[in-house]
Amino acid sequence: MMEEKTIDKKIQSNHACCDHDQEVPVQEGDNHDGHNHDQLKSSSMKESLKEHTGVLVALAILIVMMVLEYGFGFVPASRINLPIYVIAFLLAGSDVLNLAFRRIKRGDIFNEFVLMSTATLGAFYIGAYSEGVAVMIFYSIGEWFQDSAVQKARSNIKALLDIRPDEATVIRNGKHEVAHASEILPGETILVKNGEKVALDGSLLSEYASFNTAALTGESMPVLKNKSETVFAGMINLDKVAEIKVTASFKDSALSRILTMVQDAAARKSQTQLFISKFARVYTPIVFFLALALAVLPYFFVQEYVFDVWFYRALVFLVISCPCALVISIPLGYFGGIGLASRHGILFKGGNFLDAITKIDTVVMDKTGTLTKGVFEVQQVVAEGITEAELISNTVNLEKHSTHPVGKAIINYANGSAVDAKVEDVKEIPGMGLSGKVDGKDVLAGNRKLFEKFGIALPEQVQNETDTIVIVAIDHKYKGYFIVADEPKSDALQTIKDLNKMGIDTIMLSGDKQSTVTKIAGQLGIKEAFGDMLPEDKLAKLQQLKDAGRRTIFAGDGINDAPVIGLADVGIAMGGLGSDAAIETADVVIQNDQPSRILSAIKIGKITRKIVWQNITLALVVKVVVLALGAGGVATLWEAVIADVGVALLAILNAVRIQRLKL
Repeated sequence: MMEEKTIDKKIQSNHACCDHDQEVPVQEGDNHDGHNHDQLKSSSMKESLKEHTGVLVALAILIVMMVLEYGFGFVPASRINLPIYVIAFLLAGSDVLNLAFRRIKRGDIFNEFVLMSTATLGAFYIGAYSEGVAVMIFYSIGEWFQDSAVQKARSNIKALLDIRPDEATVIRNGKHEVAHASEILPGETILVKNGEKVALDGSLLSEYASFNTAALTGESMPVLKNKSETVFAGMINLDKVAEIKVTASFKDSALSRILTMVQDAAARKSQTQLFISKFARVYTPIVFFLALALAVLPYFFVQEYVFDVWFYRALVFLVISCPCALVISIPLGYFGGIGLASRHGILFKGGNFLDAITKIDTVVMDKTGTLTKGVFEVQQVVAEGITEAELISNTVNLEKHSTHPVGKAIINYANGSAVDAKVEDVKEIPGMGLSGKVDGKDVLAGNRKLFEKFGIALPEQVQNETDTIVIVAIDHKYKGYFIVADEPKSDALQTIKDLNKMGIDTIMLSGDKQSTVTKIAGQLGIKEAFGDMLPEDKLAKLQQLKDAGRRTIFAGDGINDAPVIGLADVGIAMGGLGSDAAIETADVVIQNDQPSRILSAIKIGKITRKIVWQNITLALVVKVVVLALGAGGVATLWEAVIADVGVALLAILNAVRIQRLKL
């Protein structure tokens, strides 16, 4: 007899596949190196074999007894073999019987354990001992395989934890010491040797270093980082010893955020999962009553009614009606899709978004940082009424308070030559620019809309400029401008072509001026492109598309994109350059900022949905056929259990193969 604690644990585990609300949970535990991981895996296998010893012994007994019965003529109902079959039955089914009993005590009658217990005990009642034992054995073996599939899904995500090292070498008081990553504080300096993994997010202090970023972005190509550039936990140093100044604590690193997103994804069910959960709750009691009707109703309509014959058919009906194949394989399918996407640097925040992305007909994208590199360079500086150095100094001091790529380009252009000044009252005006006081002078830096807002006249030359410019005013007087340039990402053109081939429309929305937006759209083959848009304009445009019945993706990276990302049917954030607000709001995060991953995300959604519906179709077709054969007296309990376990295993294998697929 199992202890209550063990039984409760099994009820709550994935072994209990009749718990229709179950997911494939992932719990973040301690990190382990590869050796410990292998030890745990080996230990888990030993525990699994030990746990299922009874089932294996029961299977051996069944084989021996059947050889004796059919090979040597033992009488099936003899006093000798009945106790032996009972022993085999209890070895294979004691857990199931205990769980069924506990569920009945709790008032939960219509579940898988009660269903299987009823079917097997009924088989013993009519003398079909070998079949009753076989049903319980193969059912338990099927559950064993299902447990293994669930554990595999868990370990695939837990493997992500292994890329985040526990310890790092930190420089303290001029000495090198090894400390746990969680004890290292922002501001401290860590050393990462060649081949080691970075433990914490930080800023590179060395002149340069090369890193493998595959764990974060899915890209195996090395990435060269220069001094002061950001390095993320999980990257592998491919160069000489690198010094990194820590900028975020262990729990706040980008990798920790990724792991949290992936773990939380398991809790968000797709519409298909929700439907199957509801379906299973209704389906199970229905098959109970249909089986009861199959055993009893023929008494009123069949002349030579034999209870044992119709009762046997009802047992076949109960065995094949088990909903396990659907209840387990479908969550595994969606979890497999999330795992496949993670390996390609795409983070889905739930199975529901894997479903939603398959229905998209319009992809709306921001320009800067999404379709273009977002790495601006100053091409020209035009100063009027002040020196170029004064224009640069005032603008740089103001732009230091902005995270916009254009502002960073101006700061980089100054290259430290700007004189530090006292800056106060800095305000970022969405879609326009910045305002503030620099050494007591009112300074504006932004686009034409900003100057219209403040009523400052601009020269005709500035009005007619077609390139992206940052216009500057000091004390409400125009003082000059910067011409900056950006270029499309290398895969942007092919992405637009591939999306159009799939019949998906592409639209660009940008806060940049219309002439610049039109120019980039022409280069990429985007037919609809709208510039000079404030955040509220983007919201209105997307709402207009939704009102017209369009199913939309919006992909962006800036903090001003967060509202429209939230409004889209599927919001996508570019996670490399993207703001925290955009990433938090998004349904999908693309880690390497490549627009081609939008296409990959759609393909993964379609692959997942295809496999899930393959499983649903396979399970329902097989069950309907065997149910009909069982009701007609053609199918036996042997065939029913083999069909039930077989279809469950096929569905599970089909689901777990998602993570091994190539796009």
